[in-house]
Amino acid sequence: MLDQLRWKQFPVLDDGFVCLVDVMGDDRSVVEAARVSYAAGTRRISDDRTLIRYLMRHSHTTPFEMAEVKLLVRVPMDCWRQWVRHRMASINETSTRYSVAIDAAQTTPPDGWRGQAASNRQGSEGFLDATVGAELSAAEAELQHQARTVYERRLALGVAREQARKDLPLSTYTEAYWKADLHNLLHFLQLRMDSHAQWEIRQYAQTIGEQIVRPLFPMVWEAFVDYRLESIQLSRVDRRVIARLAAAGRLPATEADFQAAGDPAWASLVRCRERDECRDKLSALSLFQQEPQKP
Repeated sequence: MLDQLRWKQFPVLDDGFVCLVDVMGDDRSVVEAARVSYAAGTRRISDDRTLIRYLMRHSHTTPFEMAEVKLLVRVPMDCWRQWVRHRMASINETSTRYSVAIDAAQTTPPDGWRGQAASNRQGSEGFLDATVGAELSAAEAELQHQARTVYERRLALGVAREQARKDLPLSTYTEAYWKADLHNLLHFLQLRMDSHAQWEIRQYAQTIGEQIVRPLFPMVWEAFVDYRLESIQLSRVDRRVIARLAAAGRLPATEADFQAAGDPAWASLVRCRERDECRDKLSALSLFQQEPQKP
């Protein structure tokens, strides 16, 4: 499997990619690290999956740090800024002080321009009209071409690379080696594969998870999906809301039921993300009755 994956470029966005450079360890590395705590212990292969699932379920993270994955990624600089916010990896990025910047920038098709989300200041929702999108894409192409032309002209006139680069757009692609242990890599994937993550970085996370981590660590990946990626965490407040609804025989709950059983602290709030998230959890558990839409 390693021979098949190493240096294979998985395309992301219009000109990006991720590829596996190297890996240290596999599923067995995780269970062996866990079992060293109690020496001989149980060593049957059939128990490996059970142990991995126990470790994941109870957040015993140290054994997952015993495996590492090194990737080469090609990613737009604005997306890369979000990526390096995860301060748990070793990184070596292409330097535009030493090298000429990559002659590629992420482009947006006319039907790919998203609108600003009304309820989430850092997110997007829906798409702009294709006619408006065509205008935006044309302006984007002109801007990127002009920026590249100015950059290359500066280099031709002898301007230092470290200064010539300053007006390159954030859509310019960069490349970097990125190495993380499996525990921190899974934490990155949990956050960036989430539906609330920006669409662009989500494409990279999904590719890394599905195309690289899943085949290299199949038992770990299964446990990760079951207990982290597709799980629901219920807070004390969430449990109390559900308990009140159950005691009143109001499950699945209507909006009125939910409001009546809600936490008292929510009552005075016009906007409350905790309340919205609680409602979403009930919906995911089929415990919330959607109101019929008015014709």
